[in-house]
Amino acid sequence: MIEPDTIKLLRECDAGIKMGVASIDDVLDYVRDETFKKCLSDCKRKHDKLKEDIQILLDKYHDDGKEPNPMAKSMSWMKTNVKLVMNESDETIADLMTDGCNMGVKSLNKYLNQYKAADEKAKDITKQLINLEEKLAVDIRRYL
Repeated sequence: MIEPDTIKLLRECDAGIKMGVASIDDVLDYVRDETFKKCLSDCKRKHDKLKEDIQILLDKYHDDGKEPNPMAKSMSWMKTNVKLVMNESDETIADLMTDGCNMGVKSLNKYLNQYKAADEKAKDITKQLINLEEKLAVDIRRYL
């Protein structure tokens, strides 16, 4: 059952990337430190590149991908905005982004284990996305 697992794994990566990019977009205008802003912008660009790779594979399987869970997206947006209203600082943004990265890494690893029959290309993209999230969490620690 390689194809169904491949499609399911790619869909989860697609939704995760959309969630990550939306989260970066939500905070980018509030970031004060230029190095921090560049780090987030670079990460967003890498997410967009992986999204293109995923879309090519999804097109091959005639699949439209997956949107993030609307409830999760709404809760994330609300949490971000409430925290920023209370404390509009790079520290708050780094905290929010670290939480998001950690949730992404956890979810993606879960899906990687769940969809074991996915093809190696889909697994590789998932691992690249996990590494991107882990790297961002490490890179922004100094702003916590």
